[in-house]
Amino acid sequence: MMKAAVAEPAAEPSVTAGKVLVVMTNHDRYPGRSDRTGLWLTELTHVYDVLKGAGYGVDFVSPNGGAVPLDERSLGWLYTDATARARLNDPAFMVLLRSTKAAASIDPVAYRAIFYTGGHGTMWDFRGSQALKRVAEGIYRNGGIVSSVCHGAAGLLDLLADNGRPLIEGHRVTGFSNLEETLSGVKDQVPYLLQSEMEARGARYEKSLIPFSSFVLTDGRIVTGQNPGSSKEVAQALLAALQRGRQS
Repeated sequence: MMKAAVAEPAAEPSVTAGKVLVVMTNHDRYPGRSDRTGLWLTELTHVYDVLKGAGYGVDFVSPNGGAVPLDERSLGWLYTDATARARLNDPAFMVLLRSTKAAASIDPVAYRAIFYTGGHGTMWDFRGSQALKRVAEGIYRNGGIVSSVCHGAAGLLDLLADNGRPLIEGHRVTGFSNLEETLSGVKDQVPYLLQSEMEARGARYEKSLIPFSSFVLTDGRIVTGQNPGSSKEVAQALLAALQRGRQS
C-alpha cells in the first residue's frame, strides 16, 4: 500500500545576520473603554517575517516580561492579513507571545537593533521604563539601530544621547500623529499625544499628508514608521539599515 506523503513544516531560516530585539507592551486597559488595547498585531508580524526571512534572530521582550495582550481592534478583518492570521494560528509563535523576556534581563551587547512595536498600550508602559531605556541606549551606543512604528515611538521619548540630550533631538522622526489620534476615536483616553511629546524633545517630526497612509523615515541609525499602514515599509527600512551596518 502506498503511503501518503506528510508535509513537514517549513524550517525557519538559520540565524546568520545577528539578532534584533522586538519590544511589545504588557498594558491592555483604557481608562474609560470596555475594549482592550495591547499590541497591534501586524506591527509585529510584518517586521518579524521580514527579519526572520533575512536570517536575523528575533527575541521578544516587554517591560515586565511574560504575556503580551493583543489589541482587539487590530484583530478585525480590516486590519489583519493572511500573514498575520498565519502567525495567530502558529502555536510556536503564540508561545513566544505568552513568554516574552523581561527588559531587565536583557544584555544590549547581544543585539544589532531594537524595534518598538505599537498599539495604544505602549503609551503607558514604554515611556518611563528604565529597563527599556537602558537596553535601547546600550544598543545605540554600541553602534546599533533604534527603530519604532506607530505608538511604539513612545519608547524613544526617554532615550538620551551621549551628550545627555534627547536622542531624537534634531532627528527626522515620525510616529502616530495628533490628527490620527483624533480620528482613531481614543484621543480622550491616552495619557499624552505622541507627536506633541516628540516635538517637545526637539525632534524634527514629519508625517504623511494623508492620515493612516504609509510613511517611514530613516535618519542615521534611527528608523521610524508613522502608523499601522507603515509596518511593511518600516520593516524594509530597518532591514536596509541593518544591511548597511554590516557593510560599514
